[in-house]
Amino acid sequence: MRIMGIETSCDETGIAIYHSEKGLLANRLYSQAAMHAEYGGVVPELASRDHVRKILPLIKMVLSDSDMELSDLDGIAYTSGPGLIGALMVGGALASSLGYALGIPVLGVNHMEGHLLAPMLEKTRPEFPFVALLVSGGHTQLVSVNGLGDYQLLGESLDDAAGEAFDKTAKMLDLDYPGGPALAKFAEEGDADRFNFPRPMTDRPGLNFSFSGLKTFSRNLIDKHRRKNGLLDLQTCADICAGFQEAVVDTLVIKCLRAIEFTSLKVLVIAGGVAANERLREKLEYALKIQEAHVFYARQEFCTDNGAMIAYAGCQRLLAGERNNLAVDAFPRWSVDTLAPPLGEKPWT
Repeated sequence: MRIMGIETSCDETGIAIYHSEKGLLANRLYSQAAMHAEYGGVVPELASRDHVRKILPLIKMVLSDSDMELSDLDGIAYTSGPGLIGALMVGGALASSLGYALGIPVLGVNHMEGHLLAPMLEKTRPEFPFVALLVSGGHTQLVSVNGLGDYQLLGESLDDAAGEAFDKTAKMLDLDYPGGPALAKFAEEGDADRFNFPRPMTDRPGLNFSFSGLKTFSRNLIDKHRRKNGLLDLQTCADICAGFQEAVVDTLVIKCLRAIEFTSLKVLVIAGGVAANERLREKLEYALKIQEAHVFYARQEFCTDNGAMIAYAGCQRLLAGERNNLAVDAFPRWSVDTLAPPLGEKPWT
């Protein structure tokens, strides 16, 4: 089964083709980061318009890359939420139109399920059941995963997501957009021990997160140094980045270890944009090795939003018989723990 995946949930247009037997055939991604940098964040209307401009050229590219025609497709999967409603509608409308014209099934896919399953695109895959850490600009969640659509929410952020805290702290420091990767890069030159950043909600039981207090601590620290010295010197800026990053990473690692202990599982999957953070991967691998557990994650290009993860997730559900009608599904909010397993057998190809 050859499935085209369409991702347009926010500021990246991703198109990919996944073959149920041969694996990923083609993958293309266009990022709008340069366009939104002028505004310091994503402008929804501009994002939607840019998806309209880029989606058809990218489809032509992936078809050429895989030596296929539209008529060769067996199905189309698109991101139907969560995300920006206008951006979601672009991908959903095109997917439904193509599906109708070609006479092939179409399916809306949960964006976070796509992230959760992204490690399945790798040769070395995790086996079920496992614990997943979904960590991105909009979500920080710990999920117990028993199979496709069989998810139990263990804990989540009560306020800012980890990626959102990264981006906002980077903006306080006047770093380039997108802020999260820029902060992580700057942190490489910093001393993480210079400032005593808190590890929020690690001094109490439970698996929930909170990063708003850490963000406030960063704001107060930055303001204190600016009042005293004016502009921050580069070393102080790097030290704040390093201390902030270490606090977020330590918090995530502590909660992941608690989830592993709570579920008695020995496999952890990390997914989402923050899963690309090298310091997080390093500390999780070390901590889980001590616990005789294993961590899996997708390669860097599949941690951020992409069409490949949507094509894969859609392929699994389409193989199991799921279909959409002609209506375009678009859900700005759609929690992954509200999903259900597909009817029939779970193919997991």
